[in-house]
Amino acid sequence: MSFDTVLFYLLAIVLVVAAFRVITATSPVTGVLHLILTFFTASMMWMLIQAEFLALVLVIVYVGAVMVLFLFVVMMLDMRTEGLKQGLKVYLPLGLTIGGIMVLEMAFVVLRSWGDAPALPTPADDFDNTLALGTAMYTEYAYAVEIGGVILLVGMICAIALTMRKRADYKRTHPGKQVRVRAADRVRLVSIPSQSETADTQSEGAEK
Repeated sequence: MSFDTVLFYLLAIVLVVAAFRVITATSPVTGVLHLILTFFTASMMWMLIQAEFLALVLVIVYVGAVMVLFLFVVMMLDMRTEGLKQGLKVYLPLGLTIGGIMVLEMAFVVLRSWGDAPALPTPADDFDNTLALGTAMYTEYAYAVEIGGVILLVGMICAIALTMRKRADYKRTHPGKQVRVRAADRVRLVSIPSQSETADTQSEGAEK
């Protein structure tokens, strides 16, 4: 067994465990961190098949930018997991059924295409996969790239809109009111007669 094979199985185990923890983690932050590990491990597996550009894009774009944005969004949303757990038992059978159907569909398509697919030719040593990928994206699949950008923009706007919702247990600051505030509205000076420690001691002795 070669070193690449051993490394592939090791990365595959880490990938499966991290992906399982994404959907079973009780804390949203823990799930996001495991999702970052999943993307990073998938990037290393792409490195093994010499897809360097896709591996670097996955690390830079998803791990370095998108997942950090997701992490901040999850922390700003301050989600309450207690309410999410209430309907878990009710929707668990339906979720397992839909998940099983999805797995069967993917297995059917993968096995069918895997068995009928011809062997791919080995690229030449001077083959530039970055040039080929860029040419395909911005010529044949230009509309798909633009649609993907619009979907990501809509997702960012939705995330911002979720953080702007009104909550009773959330305090907001109003800069306009803070600028217009006056010292007379916040501070009140009260004249208190001076007191000495000797006078207090004598009064206590007189009372005794």
